[in-house]
Amino acid sequence: MRALACLPLLALAGCSFAGGGIAPFTPAPPNRIGEAALDVPYVPTPRPVVAAMLDLAAVGPGDYLIDLGSGDGRIAIMAAQRGARALGVDIDPARVAEAALAAQLAEVQRRASFRRQDLFATPLREASVIAMYLLPEVNLRLRPRLLTEARPGTRIVSHNFTLGDWAPDAEREIGASRVYFWVVPAPAAGSWTLRLADGRALPLALEQRFQAVSGTLGGRPIRDATLRGRALRFTADLPEGAVAFHALVEDAAIVADPAAPAGSPAGWRAVRRDRP
Repeated sequence: MRALACLPLLALAGCSFAGGGIAPFTPAPPNRIGEAALDVPYVPTPRPVVAAMLDLAAVGPGDYLIDLGSGDGRIAIMAAQRGARALGVDIDPARVAEAALAAQLAEVQRRASFRRQDLFATPLREASVIAMYLLPEVNLRLRPRLLTEARPGTRIVSHNFTLGDWAPDAEREIGASRVYFWVVPAPAAGSWTLRLADGRALPLALEQRFQAVSGTLGGRPIRDATLRGRALRFTADLPEGAVAFHALVEDAAIVADPAAPAGSPAGWRAVRRDRP
């Protein structure tokens, strides 16, 4: 499935990938699902937009991309051409067959596979990148799963449509299209006890709205807080002065980032006092 409300469907649905280029595809089998039965009408993403999506998500070897509503398979195929593993899921068996053939023609069938599956039933846990070209209401229905089932740090990229009030971490305009990018944030909200390396224990209270974080440490407001995946950064005022904390959010703790710059406190750890 693929969505774009303002483009004629027939004008865009006549090509697939062969060896990295575009070639006519074999006519779809007669069991194609009608557009009225789909959550999203089929319209392919233009190749330059696909390239921009993959660039923005920094897709490369070591990634596992899942394309939710993969249509003719071009996003998964182009990801595979960059060395990633990719899975495309689509509810229309004709599109799945078309995409599988295109992967063979592009000689990436070992890295790009396709499955007939409801995108709402597709497991997301193993993905490092999730690609979408759906509709706003479908994105919103998916959003709770993206936040809870995808791992913190998973990159999400969407053509033309946002995730509601979850602000993107980046966006890019490509001709008449816009690409949006998010990083799934770790759940950092709650009450914590932060113990410094010198033994001092301070209460840390964090509030979170997607990747936006605020709160207090030792009863004083933190500032300059950012959360990107599991990486948490904030500045707090301690008796010795302003201290910049660089941390990683784990399942039940926040720990000092071993890659923190020189001068950042090391050897500290915060543990939960309650759940958010």
